[in-house]
Amino acid sequence: MGEHVLVPLDGSPKSVEAFEYAASMPDVELTLITVVNPFDIDPLSPGYQSPIGKSGMPAYSQEWYQEEWDNAHELHEELGEQANVPVESVVKMGQPSRQILIYARENDVDHIVIGTHGKDDISKIILGSVADKVMRRAPMMVTVVR
Repeated sequence: MGEHVLVPLDGSPKSVEAFEYAASMPDVELTLITVVNPFDIDPLSPGYQSPIGKSGMPAYSQEWYQEEWDNAHELHEELGEQANVPVESVVKMGQPSRQILIYARENDVDHIVIGTHGKDDISKIILGSVADKVMRRAPMMVTVVR
């Protein structure tokens, strides 16, 4: 069995480049992970209810969540068909860098390959880069694809 490589995907061009880099590595087993962040909801989108629900989490429609979940699995399936190595698909909900690191630690990941920035450059400025947080906190090797 080869090196277990985790590739976080958000559908951005940089995350796809990270996947392509990881898929070209010899003797690897890939896990593609997408984290659906409930705080990434567009308030102008259909189904948006209120900024904060009763539990302190944003209120969102089940349809929104299901659509995000389906989009993530569709992206993983599409990319997995391009890979010449075994690919596992994982979709989580929560804060992206935290969920990526939890998954990596709990699943014996040897290496994380991540794109430099994702879909939303404004959130990177406000909240900090997911890639930066993963790079600084991961106990395993991290490759950042620019």
